[in-house]
Amino acid sequence: MKAFTYERAATPAQAASAVAGRPGAKFIAGGTNLLDLMKLQIEAPVHLVDVNGLALDRIEPTPEGGLRIGALVRNTDLAADERVRRDYGVLSRALLAGASGQLRNKATTAGNLLQRTRCPYFYDTDQPCNKRRPGSGCSAIGGVTRQLAVIGGSKSCIATNPSDMAVAMRVLDASVETVRPDGRTRVIPIADFHRLPGDTPHVETTLERDELITGVTLPKPVGGTHVYRKIRDRASYAFALVSVAAIVQRDGSGRVALGGVAHKPWRVEAAEAAMPQGARAVTARLLADAQPTHENAFKLQLAERALAAAITQARS
Repeated sequence: MKAFTYERAATPAQAASAVAGRPGAKFIAGGTNLLDLMKLQIEAPVHLVDVNGLALDRIEPTPEGGLRIGALVRNTDLAADERVRRDYGVLSRALLAGASGQLRNKATTAGNLLQRTRCPYFYDTDQPCNKRRPGSGCSAIGGVTRQLAVIGGSKSCIATNPSDMAVAMRVLDASVETVRPDGRTRVIPIADFHRLPGDTPHVETTLERDELITGVTLPKPVGGTHVYRKIRDRASYAFALVSVAAIVQRDGSGRVALGGVAHKPWRVEAAEAAMPQGARAVTARLLADAQPTHENAFKLQLAERALAAAITQARS
């Protein structure tokens, strides 16, 4: 790990200002992803700004009837919150499907949204990777692709987003709140937060470098039965080959978002009109533009079967 300096911020705007004024600086909270990347020298920040003391660890009701989740709420606490379990069950289930108990105790809401891909070529510093070193090439294309994207990729990158929580946030239509060094705030719909790779796969979100996430807002509950199904190579502590976040209403309508298939949580609202017709009709529209490799084409059928199982579970 390369040497770095460190400071603790007193306010969100001060934290943003500290990063803005120091090229190569980064925020740190739980550090469950960043510290690993620093040890591998994939990330090499020259300065860390600790945001753990900013009192952003509360879950509070909003005037609109939803919930505001502070950026520093730990995954364990969010999953266990009575209001989340009752009204946003898909989020609680997604969180509990991720990582391990020890990591969930430390990982934060904002950090979960910002965690980087687990593409094996991204982690192998001997291999070219446009996400790790822009312009160097993508070793995954033509390489081992079983775990990688089947839709939304580009000639520069076919990595997937690893977050379970983000898939649930996408199906719930969450919004991300941020602050800048001058105190200006912004609200970013979760649909616009993560980017597709295009020609700049190293730019993973719509955040500016000096923009700090302060919270995530969930809208008023939509009711229905909430299901999160995660298909992976082992029963726990593994990233999704395919995951499904689904909310199914009594009349058969609903919402669905997929994980493990794209560079961002994958939801196509127009496909949800086919929910009463069943999983095949939905996934045909949801993955209509898929371009799988011969190694991961199985994900298309796996997504359909996982959604079918989620719908059956919800209706039972």
